[in-house]
Amino acid sequence: MIDPLELVVSICLVLSGIFGLVGSYGMVRLRDVMQQLHAPTKATTLGVGGALLASMIHFGLQEGQFTFHELLITLFLFLTAPVSAQFIAKVHMVGKLRRGDLPKPGTEGEWSIFAPPPEAGESGKAGQTRGGGKTRGVTTNPGA
Repeated sequence: MIDPLELVVSICLVLSGIFGLVGSYGMVRLRDVMQQLHAPTKATTLGVGGALLASMIHFGLQEGQFTFHELLITLFLFLTAPVSAQFIAKVHMVGKLRRGDLPKPGTEGEWSIFAPPPEAGESGKAGQTRGGGKTRGVTTNPGA
């Protein structure tokens, strides 16, 4: 006779495998970076979540051992996947940005993504520390 908990664990594992397969297929098959980004962040996260849920059910209810490993992995996964997807999307969007795509800034100069990085000591903040010490060879305390 089939144990109902084994059936639930098996269903979770099969569903997680399907989600992982769909996410991997979408990443390979989709053309644009933004479309490719959508496939693994949604489907693969659900796939790993299903496998972790199956592990929690198996070890928690069948073996009598409750561990926090699966909960910590799930928390880490659900916190880091959207953040990394956001960073990848921002880099993709800024990489395709041209000067004519943005309106003129309200002040003199240009947008920071098009401006060259400031030289050390040029902006008044580069190379400074709170104690007036040195960072990267730049003296921030002129009396020293």
